[in-house]
Amino acid sequence: MDQVLNSVNKFFEFIVPISDFMWNFPTNFKWYADIPILGNFAFSILLLVGTGIYFSFKTRFVQVRKFKTGLKTIIKKKTGDIGVSPFAAFLLSSAMRIGPGNIIGVTYAVSVGGPGAIFWMWVSAFFGMSVAFSEAVLAQLFKEKKDKEFVGGLPFYGRKIFGNKYWVGVLLSTIFIIYALFNLPGQTFNLYTSLGAVAEHLTGKTYDRQSVLYYVIGIIIIISVALTVFGGIRGVTRVTDKLVPVMAIVYVVIVIVIVGINFKLIPYFFISVFKGAFTPEAIFGGGFGMCLAQGVKRGLMSNEAGQGTITMAAAISENDHPCEQGFIQAIGVFLDTMIICTMTGFLVVMASVWNGDAGVVWEVIKESKITVYNASVAHLVPGIGLDNIVNAILSLCYAMFAFTTLIGLVLFAEISANCITRDNKFIMAIRGLGAILFVPFGVLSVLAGLELGNVWYISDMVNIMVVYSNVPILIVGRKMILKTLKHYEETGGKKFISKEIGIETEYWK
Repeated sequence: MDQVLNSVNKFFEFIVPISDFMWNFPTNFKWYADIPILGNFAFSILLLVGTGIYFSFKTRFVQVRKFKTGLKTIIKKKTGDIGVSPFAAFLLSSAMRIGPGNIIGVTYAVSVGGPGAIFWMWVSAFFGMSVAFSEAVLAQLFKEKKDKEFVGGLPFYGRKIFGNKYWVGVLLSTIFIIYALFNLPGQTFNLYTSLGAVAEHLTGKTYDRQSVLYYVIGIIIIISVALTVFGGIRGVTRVTDKLVPVMAIVYVVIVIVIVGINFKLIPYFFISVFKGAFTPEAIFGGGFGMCLAQGVKRGLMSNEAGQGTITMAAAISENDHPCEQGFIQAIGVFLDTMIICTMTGFLVVMASVWNGDAGVVWEVIKESKITVYNASVAHLVPGIGLDNIVNAILSLCYAMFAFTTLIGLVLFAEISANCITRDNKFIMAIRGLGAILFVPFGVLSVLAGLELGNVWYISDMVNIMVVYSNVPILIVGRKMILKTLKHYEETGGKKFISKEIGIETEYWK
């Protein structure tokens, strides 16, 4: 088995330079990299942030004006028998947003760019909220009925905006399905290793990946994912309805308690963040540009605003007006970055592991971001026998983050597949590929003791492919988005009819 997995890893070696080039372009050219500050930013980041700034101004900062409206809409009761409630759709999208990136991504940003990266993470999230609103509006505008469910998202609105050409929908669906499936082994790895960490913290023992415990965990993961995703949209939302509030609340409460215990360090956190955000001195070999770039990149990759990866969740909700789900999705970005990511930021910055003040040898642990995170938690938790319990709870939260992301990926791949065909056999095949092939592949990689680094590069490459597919569509469809928002504000959010903004959609008749 080791030979097979090693062969797979080696086969994908050719992806590594392609992925790096796509993510880093044009920073991989010296003439561009030498430009002060700007030279730290890849085109993808500039595209996402620029789009966020554009939609923020064009919508007159809808993320601020309609924040309260979004909160009221989240708890709105479902009145029909099609789709899911706005709250269920919000939790499903949060299941994807609140993932391992909320811990690892933030830790990486601080480790590479310093505490100031958190400030720029906040800035990117603020503008990203308007992008999340925009893509959710398009997802709602062009959603379609399938029995007693809605389907929609990036492939559906992309196809409609570009002349309702079938091949456009197929291309976008294929890109998204590949994106979702190739992210599964990595998320399985996160889930698997975090559950192993829970066991180690609780028992005080170290378990080999070939131990009985790891085999049992692997079997449980495969069975639980399969049972959940084969239950379809409603089956997955039943799970996310329960897990997302629990994992988010538990994580935030635990962190607040730790921060409270170390309350004297709170001023240090804010001083470090704001001073680091604007001080041009070098930070770990980087400077102001590196700090800014890491904050923006990690923020956008965590909340996924502009990637189109949350649009499937936005489409399946029952609403009276497309803008309602847009307001909700903007709040989802706020929850992910301003709250969950900030909680992680408190732990990492306050512990000072990243600058060597905590008595931990930075050079030894800096390559493993989860080690940096765990070392930060251990430093802040008082030594009264609670260290292992706290770390076990946080590792369990990390596991839940990974599990909800895992099942969300399979579900969104299924929803996307409906843009190719509604044939049930094809839909079941997509579920099967995720639950019975790609998740077990991730399990086997852990049991074999492999990191499968090159497979991670595939997910990076497809991530950027989704960004380059989605953002131009948002720009082309901007007039529809703005007209829909204008309709909401002029009518007070009354029942929407698409003809009133000059288009005709399948559902909003």
